Amino acid sequence: MDTPHPRNSALYHLTKQLLQKYHKEVRPVHDWTEATTVYLDVFVHAVLDVDAQNQKLKTSVWYHEVWDDEFLSWNSSMFDDIREISLPLSAIWAPDIIISEFVDIERLPDLPYVYVNSSGTIKNSQSIQVVSACSLETYAFPFDIQNCSLTFKSILHTVEDVDLDFLRSREDIKHDKMAFLNDSEWELLSVSSTYNVLQNNAGNFAQIQFHVVIRRRPLAYVVSLLIPSIFLMLVDLGSFYLPATCRARIVFKTSVLVGYTVFRVNMSDKMPRSATSTPLIGVFFTVCMAFLVLSLSKTILLVKFLHDERCSGQKWPLLCLQGNTDADGPRMYPRAPLAGATESPVCQEHQDQSGTLKEVLSQLQSISSYFRTQDQVTQQEVGWLVLLERFDQLLFQGYLVVLGLYTITLCSLWVLWSGL
Repeated sequence: MDTPHPRNSALYHLTKQLLQKYHKEVRPVHDWTEATTVYLDVFVHAVLDVDAQNQKLKTSVWYHEVWDDEFLSWNSSMFDDIREISLPLSAIWAPDIIISEFVDIERLPDLPYVYVNSSGTIKNSQSIQVVSACSLETYAFPFDIQNCSLTFKSILHTVEDVDLDFLRSREDIKHDKMAFLNDSEWELLSVSSTYNVLQNNAGNFAQIQFHVVIRRRPLAYVVSLLIPSIFLMLVDLGSFYLPATCRARIVFKTSVLVGYTVFRVNMSDKMPRSATSTPLIGVFFTVCMAFLVLSLSKTILLVKFLHDERCSGQKWPLLCLQGNTDADGPRMYPRAPLAGATESPVCQEHQDQSGTLKEVLSQLQSISSYFRTQDQVTQQEVGWLVLLERFDQLLFQGYLVVLGLYTITLCSLWVLWSGL
């Protein structure tokens, strides 16, 4: 009795028979007018990096291709009922499917074999890290939602030669999150897909687009950025209750400005940088810093102006009422007789009284001029204080409006983010 051939012997003869006269350079169809249909499926495994500055998205993707090879079929009953074998991918024809958006591609790991069943159906699976170009919007950071496309198409074959189709239903692809690692900064919302035919001068090319929709988890940024920024704005808002002429207000606002600057530097390291859009919180923060600098400049100018006015208004000291202050003339005393005087006592007394009254009148005029100057300075101070107080109220109201819009906008973005 003959010993039956071992299973691996049948596998060896089957592989040899399939590849002996196989030409991988030829598309595997008996009728060249028939198109080879490639069925595609994608599983998003993880979001590795979102580079807003360079507009690139790096994802880890499981990619499946299935197509029929009419030259790789066999009768399983003739080969120990072998229904499926593995063959080297480099030894058979494979479709030239690429991702249109890719700027760099890494395969982890490279799988050199494909599965082939007895009817000629080939299954090719690859794990790839795709670095693709994507239009990233950071306006709603940290409540931003990104929609990036992965477009699969043949680089050479037209739709008459290689057509594309879905391996699973579109609904199953859209809501399948089983393979996604849900412990990163980004959360997978859906993977919708569309099929269309791209028409150009070289011909009509079939393509399938997978739209990967992801959203950022904002909790870490709310705690480290949004809440501290609101507290800092409230502290700055409280500085408007200090008197406008108080020099301590300058010190307080300068300290707040230093805090703004330090916080802005730390915030710029955490916010995404993009040449096409600016995060909304960065815009609001810059506006609040502008209000702070404007208010601080107004307070400095007011204190400087009032100081100069008071210094210029104190140049007339109070004068003594006794004696003549004229440095050019001799000091006169009302009851002191003049040397060599020949006037009668009555005339001399009248002259002395007249000189004393003139001196008192001159002193009173000087005092009156001094107080008029002081009144003018005081009136100017009051006028400036009223004007700058109104300006301060406008700044305060503008600050309240900006802070209110900031809070309402962030809450609205958070509600929209939660509703998806």
